[in-house]
Amino acid sequence: MTKPEKTPVGPELKLKIQELIRYKGGGYNEEHVEDIIENALRLLTDVQDTGDVRVIQTALRELRYAFRLFAPYSQCRKVTMFGSARTQASRLEYQQAVEFGRKIAQAGFMVITGAGGGIMQAGHEGAGPENSFGANIRLPWEQNPNPIIREDKKLVTFKYFFTRKLTFIRHSDAIALFPGGFGTMDEGYEALTLMQTGKSQLMPLVLVDRPGGTYWKTWDKHVREHLLRDQLISPDDLNLYQITDDTDHAVRIITRFYRNFHSFRFVKDLFVIRLKHQPSDSAVEAMNEDYADIISGAPITRIETTPEETEDNDHVDLHRIAFGFNRRDYGRLRQLIDLLNSL
Repeated sequence: MTKPEKTPVGPELKLKIQELIRYKGGGYNEEHVEDIIENALRLLTDVQDTGDVRVIQTALRELRYAFRLFAPYSQCRKVTMFGSARTQASRLEYQQAVEFGRKIAQAGFMVITGAGGGIMQAGHEGAGPENSFGANIRLPWEQNPNPIIREDKKLVTFKYFFTRKLTFIRHSDAIALFPGGFGTMDEGYEALTLMQTGKSQLMPLVLVDRPGGTYWKTWDKHVREHLLRDQLISPDDLNLYQITDDTDHAVRIITRFYRNFHSFRFVKDLFVIRLKHQPSDSAVEAMNEDYADIISGAPITRIETTPEETEDNDHVDLHRIAFGFNRRDYGRLRQLIDLLNSL
């Protein structure tokens, strides 16, 4: 497997790029910005098609703007709500989404939606504009931002679905899916895939049905009878989502996920989990026994903040456990996080 080449630029060009950064006044992450400029200049010889270059140009512009928009709210946990733009306000699912948005905002979370109508507008109605973000998409027939978020500064409109979806996942601490069409399914499957493969943080993914409804139960039956039965997914992958038809339960699923667990990261060969409360010696011993199947290398131990986290000022005030994770069984890892939240 080969990675994209990173051939060094000549010393003269490197100095000119550094001079340009100084001329601009410098700022954050200068080394990484230098690399972006180097790659932008390589487009002059590497990519001839104008349409291809425009994709890169627009994606960079959209992501830069979106990251700047979300940055002041980085300390606030956020829930992304997905669901059909066609759901009418008279539908029970719409009222549930309003209720969920209100309750999750009361629990201290902000709400991100696609900024359109239907379930997206309902989520904003419930949370209120002060607790809402909108990630709109330009389409030839729809969609205009809903009136709740239309004039708010926390609205960004994307040309590309992939930059929009990256923004959803990048800034989400939980996802709530209400019944929807192809787009809802696409976003739900992408979130599951990213968690299953370790390409995003693990987070609660709640599938909210109408009371007594079968939308998500039917979807779950398909997953179990085709994907699981045919061994196309692991049994542990079913831990990555939960189904409910009660908005109070949906809120509890999300808030309880962060009862003790905070976040995780890899530090070299160690998988570090940050916690609000430290597990006891007996709990650590039991975890090593019960989760030996996902440990590859160092056993689960309590540790101090690593030098790398200190250098990054990465939640240095929290407790930590660390171990050698096999980097494969994220469904089992989700079970370990649930256990840590129950201690």
